[in-house]
Amino acid sequence: MDKALQVAFCACTIWLLLGELHWAGATEDEDSISKDSDSVRGGGKDWPTVYVTTILEDPYVMARGTELEGYCIDLLEKLSETLHFKYKVGVVKDGKYGALSPNGSWSGMIGEVVRKEADLAVAPLTITSVREDAVDFTQPFLHTGIGILLEKESALEEASLFHFLSPFSKETWGGILAAYLISSLCLFLAARMSPCEWDGNEDGRFSFLNCLWFGAGAFTLQGVVPQPKSLSVRIVSAIWWLFSIVLLTAYIAGFSFILESGSEQLSIQTFEDLVKQRELEFGTMEGSSTLLYFKNSKNPIQQMVYESMNKKKETVFAKSYQEAIQRVLDSDYAFIGESISQDLAVARHCNLVRSPEVLGARGFGIATPKGSPWTNKLSVAILKLGESGELDYLRSKWWESSCSHDDHDKWSPLKPHALGGIFLILALGLALGMVVAVIELSKRSRHRAEQEKKSCCSVFTEEMSQRLRMREDKKQETAGKTKP
Repeated sequence: MDKALQVAFCACTIWLLLGELHWAGATEDEDSISKDSDSVRGGGKDWPTVYVTTILEDPYVMARGTELEGYCIDLLEKLSETLHFKYKVGVVKDGKYGALSPNGSWSGMIGEVVRKEADLAVAPLTITSVREDAVDFTQPFLHTGIGILLEKESALEEASLFHFLSPFSKETWGGILAAYLISSLCLFLAARMSPCEWDGNEDGRFSFLNCLWFGAGAFTLQGVVPQPKSLSVRIVSAIWWLFSIVLLTAYIAGFSFILESGSEQLSIQTFEDLVKQRELEFGTMEGSSTLLYFKNSKNPIQQMVYESMNKKKETVFAKSYQEAIQRVLDSDYAFIGESISQDLAVARHCNLVRSPEVLGARGFGIATPKGSPWTNKLSVAILKLGESGELDYLRSKWWESSCSHDDHDKWSPLKPHALGGIFLILALGLALGMVVAVIELSKRSRHRAEQEKKSCCSVFTEEMSQRLRMREDKKQETAGKTKP
């Protein structure tokens, strides 16, 4: 009888050990890699136990000895505290996320949830319509999209012949040119109207060419002649000098930053740029939702991306995320994948960069069996964690950057609105200068009108006509002298 009890006890012990090994899901030197909530905080005795399947991917789930840690493990811990359940975590046996085979069966974590081998799948599992048909998903706990991961040296444009123009955008340079011409014209008109400046000589102190040279001299901070005498010309000159100093300071600061940081524009900004270039191969993970997205897309550019990858499917598809990152680092290769995972790679490897364009906004959710009572409870708990800032805290904790020069990539040429204030001051100063010039000419016209017993308006009109028609009269006089 005692022997029978011993045999039964041994059988039960072996059965329990096999069950635990099943949820460990992976072995490393014969040590199980798993996570048990009881070993962390000794969950409530009456709490239900939930079996969770996951996949090893940095920083979501990582193995540290025989324990698991990462973003998803921390998330699972907070969910268990909120909903009062215990959990046992095991790594998916086939190491896959989940894809539908031709015979209608599911692989990976989705397959384990469908077959009810696991109650939950907590991992960077993208919510798609095909997967939604097989399992239920909670509210997303992370939002992502599809981006392009590049190696900086191969993605940056070489400095062009006109790289010195980079501190300002094209629109800003256009505005500066317009401001220069308008200011020179205002200086010319103010000098013409001001009695203190105009001596009746067309080629005198402030001809239009001299005004252009006067404005150009201010940009180089050089002393220029002639020196203005009247108040109106001094106002126009002073406001142009102020504009030039601010502009020159902004240019020097921007150009110094470019030279020191090596900030250059990416040659591949969009997926269209990626398709058109021939220097880099590009691909994604085989059997991933990203590949399925491009396969089903009706967008012509995205169809071209899929066709190009499909033609070289033997060489451009990566079997794992780490393999893809290493290939980007080691060769002329661009990886198309989840933007949030690419952000992690950029934070960990300072010579990587992600292109600005992101396609197909979507989210990572927790998968549960169809009709599971946990789906709604977990969704509500995830929303609460988001509202309390816990999800943002976890994101900053596991995506912390090791690069010290991240701000360099955020530089961009100065747009007109960044210098809008100084352009506004220039416009007001030019307007004030012209008003003062009109007042000066009005005073002279009034004084002359009193002497000649004429109306002030007629004298003012005569003065203006004399100043603006002088060049035409001079041309006629010159033509008359050349006739035989």
